[in-house]
Amino acid sequence: MPPTEVLNDAAAPSATAGALLRLADSGRLELPYPGSGRTLDRWRSLADFAFGNVVIGRMVEAHADAEAILAELGSAVVERGQIWGVWAAEPPKPVLQARFGPDGWTLDGRKPWCSGASICTNALVTARAGDERRLFAVDLGQASVRPVPDTWHAVGMQESDSGAVDFTEAAAEPVGGSGAYLTRPGFWHGAIGVAACWYGGACAVARTLHDRATDEHALAHLGAVMSGLHAAALCLADAARQIDADPADRSGTARLRARTVRAVVEDAATATIDRVGRALGAGPLCGDAEHARRVADLTVYLRQSHAERDLADLGRDYAEKEFSWLPNR
Repeated sequence: MPPTEVLNDAAAPSATAGALLRLADSGRLELPYPGSGRTLDRWRSLADFAFGNVVIGRMVEAHADAEAILAELGSAVVERGQIWGVWAAEPPKPVLQARFGPDGWTLDGRKPWCSGASICTNALVTARAGDERRLFAVDLGQASVRPVPDTWHAVGMQESDSGAVDFTEAAAEPVGGSGAYLTRPGFWHGAIGVAACWYGGACAVARTLHDRATDEHALAHLGAVMSGLHAAALCLADAARQIDADPADRSGTARLRARTVRAVVEDAATATIDRVGRALGAGPLCGDAEHARRVADLTVYLRQSHAERDLADLGRDYAEKEFSWLPNR
């Protein structure tokens, strides 16, 4: 059964949790790892999930990313039936602290931006251990891990339940060494998985225009939307080929590639939302609940990109290289 057939009705955290549990129990969350020779299959699956429901796609991407991280760093294995999150946002405040004591590592403090705060069974969580940033695996069934009520007020991505979580001497298992989470090649390979979900969500928004475009005005917008999405799809496919050819990133191009692909897909998705709205007006946004939810969800999800800050970082990467009018192979 395609992912879209069981996901369209998810409209609340409880429904989202139920849909994810069914997927976890069935084994359908077990995706090929980046660099395994089937990277494009992985991204196609993520795009398909997001096409059916943007929130589900986002949650599946995090679960699949957690599984790939654990495999890359040689740590715990994800068990069937579990739902993992990756909680790695680190604003200046609050700061989650990791401490090592007689009984091992524990986490104390508040962690913001925890997608699936009351849905996930386990999570990979970054925390500060002195001056170091480390990654830990945490069983969220502990009484010492508590989602904080009323810390997620989003309309778009409401179902993702991405509020704060409090940790009080919560037992945690270290994953990799200090800094391993950020320095491994898979960090940048995994970053493109988010773009695959953006692409899938944007295609779902575009379908509304495809099904309703009858006049020249709407058809012109459809042509622009589909050409942009086609370019995004080609960019994703080429990146998958490059990653499978160099999974360990011996060429040192993973960061530049990931930032470039994310920028291309973000542009295509943003243009899709804008052009579909301009072509069809307020009608679908006000009278089609599924379309309105998709647009709201994708709009918030795209802000996982830091917009011009990410573009400035990308520009620095390109400025440090010799200019070429051909893409780097």
